Amino acid sequence: MFVSRQLLLDFGDPPSATFDNFITGANTELVTQLTALNEALANGHAAERAFYLWGEAGNGRSHLLHALCHRAGPGHARLAGPCVDLAVFEFDPAVTLYAIDDCDMLSPIQQIAAFNLFNEVKAHTHCALIATGQMPPRLLKVREDLRTRLGWGLVYQLIPLDDVGKIAALERAAQARGIALAADVLPYLLAHFRRDMQTLIGLLDALDRFSLEQHRPITLPLLRAMLSNQETTVLTAAPCFE
Repeated sequence: MFVSRQLLLDFGDPPSATFDNFITGANTELVTQLTALNEALANGHAAERAFYLWGEAGNGRSHLLHALCHRAGPGHARLAGPCVDLAVFEFDPAVTLYAIDDCDMLSPIQQIAAFNLFNEVKAHTHCALIATGQMPPRLLKVREDLRTRLGWGLVYQLIPLDDVGKIAALERAAQARGIALAADVLPYLLAHFRRDMQTLIGLLDALDRFSLEQHRPITLPLLRAMLSNQETTVLTAAPCFE
């Protein structure tokens, strides 16, 4: 008797998000601005100290925030969002980089805290604030005063990766995890599944676990076997930050 097993894609603990493992695609100008930000702050020459990044989930908004914080170093960056305590939104003179993820999901009290933080950052020239959301500032359903602050600086829409970029990103993710893939696996994933990077990376991790379990290399037949023998459920709500 065949018993279907459910494979839960919990996304595990992926490698740290850095600028080195971010696939830029059509976002060259934005990435150039952000990579230079920490050095500009350290030298006191940051012409732009407020950024807002928007785009659909899975386009890399959170990756860039984590990359910025990683580059700033411990004690010099603070990452806030809907899943953190209010204390994270408090201004600290020792912090040079503040990041607020998913502004459209902040609670009313978090929106007040974010508004106050914007004002503090504007008054202190040694620091910068980068925020993200799924829509441009004018369309966000947040407090009017916070909406105004989010549009203060440079506003960028993150352009989704095309198929070539997604395959490059998946190849880089596989390399970081030590996963060897047959050449036809990634094109098949792109053609048959949800195309956001969070889902695709989750499927890649699940395939790696299934390969170890079956003691078989990762090939298209193995991928088809995993999908035909198991009911696959993608858990999209697991991470607080995409």
